[in-house]
Amino acid sequence: MSTPFSERLKEERRKAGISQRRLAELAGVDFSYISKLENGRMPPPAADTIVKIAQSIGCASEELLAAAQKLPGEVGSILSGNPAAVRFLQEASSLGLDEIEWEQMRGKLKSLRDGGKPRRPKRT
Repeated sequence: MSTPFSERLKEERRKAGISQRRLAELAGVDFSYISKLENGRMPPPAADTIVKIAQSIGCASEELLAAAQKLPGEVGSILSGNPAAVRFLQEASSLGLDEIEWEQMRGKLKSLRDGGKPRRPKRT
């Protein structure tokens, strides 16, 4: 079973060693908002706010997004305009994959795009 967003947020903030007040400053939200989120008195915020909070505490945004059961904005945009992507995720979801299998699938997708070859770093 997954950890509720409120608990996960509190855990990640404490792991980062910062106060609720400092997190609020870094994320550009009110201190009382962070407190209410951590105490489960507010539902999880919008995905963009979750990403800001995650960046502020130095954790992977995917961890907090998953706990909140939200998708990053760009993923939602892609899904809403692409029936094939929705079908793919529905099919994958119906398989009941665990986290390791999802990571394996992600690796296979990358190799499919790469033609099985390692990618060259982008030139800047």
